[in-house]
Amino acid sequence: MKLRNDSLLANVEGPPTELIFGDWYPALRSDLLRKGKTTTSLLLGVPLLLGRKNDGRIFAMRDLCPHRGIPLSAGWFDGEHVQCKYHGWKFEPCGGQCAEIPSLTQFDTLQPGKIFAGAYPCVEQDGYAWVYVPKPGENRVPASLPPVPELPKFGPRFTTAHLQADLPCNVDHGIIGLMDPAHGPFVHRAWWWRSAASIHEKTKHFEPIADGFRMSPHTPSSNSAPYKLIGKPETTIDFSLPNRRFETVVARKNGEITHWFASLTTVTPVTASTCRIDVIAAWSMLTWLPIVRPIAMWFGKRFVRQDQETMMEQAEGLRFRPAMMLIDDADKPAKWYFALKQRRLSGEGEHPLPGPVELHWRS
Repeated sequence: MKLRNDSLLANVEGPPTELIFGDWYPALRSDLLRKGKTTTSLLLGVPLLLGRKNDGRIFAMRDLCPHRGIPLSAGWFDGEHVQCKYHGWKFEPCGGQCAEIPSLTQFDTLQPGKIFAGAYPCVEQDGYAWVYVPKPGENRVPASLPPVPELPKFGPRFTTAHLQADLPCNVDHGIIGLMDPAHGPFVHRAWWWRSAASIHEKTKHFEPIADGFRMSPHTPSSNSAPYKLIGKPETTIDFSLPNRRFETVVARKNGEITHWFASLTTVTPVTASTCRIDVIAAWSMLTWLPIVRPIAMWFGKRFVRQDQETMMEQAEGLRFRPAMMLIDDADKPAKWYFALKQRRLSGEGEHPLPGPVELHWRS
């Protein structure tokens, strides 16, 4: 389910930021890719043509013909090859290799197979088409790629749901908003979640992980009503570059997991100035009751919409490029994110968390 307001999104757009290339990003829901059909998407400012071949494989190409630059999406796809509308060049879409140049004659020595259109690794995972976007100027994808992100599951029976929302801000603001622990009682004020009267002091423990940090296993906040449905759970939250927040909530009895909830939230740069939030969740409770998923979707849609509306309003102010004021301890995760990002971009520096730390805030 996608949330958006085109009129509001078109009126404001935040300042740009530097993007992290060389990693996997979700381009769109994979159920939108039908055999023999293509669609377009935009990731990190790169125009993409995505589709599904007749054998079921999905692909992602740079939506530009290497001959004259016309979008390949203007042409045709027969389930095997993408053909350019301008001069009829054909390409095998998974690898990008040119299969035919109709204008060539017996006197030409040019070998079409030595020409390649841009093609990116594309994998179907958890209902999304994940695309590996290499650094600009890299002609070849590295032989060894990082693993494709996967939603944690703790059993064979579960229900899933997903949400999506466009944000008129750059990915940095989307991410630090995602990890911000203090906005809940204000942005998400509701009888079923948080209220101003429910604010109280909290202590959380964090530890470093590769390219990110973890909020160590803990009992969920007492002012978050939905967690009570799981019983007496334990929550773990991970954030890792470039854009991923994993949350797992598990309840145990005699050491065995009885109920669980897991979510993967990504904030993906569409351009240097805009981004998109995607949420996929899975849970083991009441999988036999059909009404549970629609109810969960209703609450989730409202929750994400509250974040979307807040980011739209923030974008109005960001147009004037104000300086940010990050405070301790509630804003410490945002500081860690910026330090981790700079380390990733520069290839230098130490992890901002030297070891386990304890943070305190009220929310």
